[in-house]
Amino acid sequence: MEYGTIKIKLNELIEKEGISKNKLSHKAEMQRSQINHYCNNSISRLDIDVLARICTVLNCEIGDLLEFVPPEK
Repeated sequence: MEYGTIKIKLNELIEKEGISKNKLSHKAEMQRSQINHYCNNSISRLDIDVLARICTVLNCEIGDLLEFVPPEK
């Protein structure tokens, strides 16, 4: 059974806020490579602490960062 997927919209938020990945990695205390994985949607398990740091630095809600994409019928 297909359940859909979660899309991480970090790239869009970074552009909207006008912050660089380097600055985000510094402020959120994350590795730049980890931010790239989130930007590329290549994360298999989400870390709620990381999500909280990203939302805090970008001043956004979790719904701004994550989107549920339903399965195709």
